[in-house]
Formats: sequence, structure tokens, C-alpha cells
Amino acid sequence: MTPFEIVTIAVKALDNKKAHDIQVFKIDQLSPLGDYLVIATGNSSTQIRALSDEVEYKLSQAGREPGHIEGRATNWYLLDYHSVMIHVFSKDARDFYNLDRLWADAEKVDISELITED
Repeated sequence: MTPFEIVTIAVKALDNKKAHDIQVFKIDQLSPLGDYLVIATGNSSTQIRALSDEVEYKLSQAGREPGHIEGRATNWYLLDYHSVMIHVFSKDARDFYNLDRLWADAEKVDISELITED
């Protein structure tokens, strides 16, 4: 499975569970950390957990398991799929850590065909 296929499954899972402001950055030219970074926001700790669980479930169905998961008891989950890192934040945590600004030099991936219109 390619890194972009992981991104596609993750974005669709996040969108299906009503994540807000899903962003994907292509970071392979800027960092050895991986190929893509996915960032999304949930409205509550319950939704953040549901979003993370859905991504993990859908990728597991596709045969991919995370290398590591951080933050199960916090308002910021990180699912590390080696070439793809998926961050699910509360709004406050996303504003505070501001990964969108940190990775502003990265290529922003157009995911409009992967998500549904509200």
C-alpha cells in the first residue's frame, strides 16, 4: 500500500466521522519523518477518540497497522503509520501547537475529491 493510499483511507475515515478542517501536507521533501502529514480537528474528547479509532479500524481492514499511537488519554492523538502521520486534535490543542503553520512550507494536498461537502 502506498503512502497516498494510506492518506486516502485516513481522510475518508475522518470525513465520515465528521472531522473538521482536514488538511494533508506532503512533507517528503522537507523532512525524513515521512511522506505525508494529516491533521484534523474533533469537537470533543469523545469525537477525537472516535475519529482516531475509525482511522485505525479502516486502515487495519486494509491491512495496515500503526507503528505507534500516542495520546489516547489526551486531546491530541497521533497515529504513526511510518510514512504517514495522522494527528487528531481538539480545537484548542490544534490552535496551540499550530502544526499547520509549522508545516506551511510543505505542499498542501488537494483532498476535495476525497471529502464530502457539508
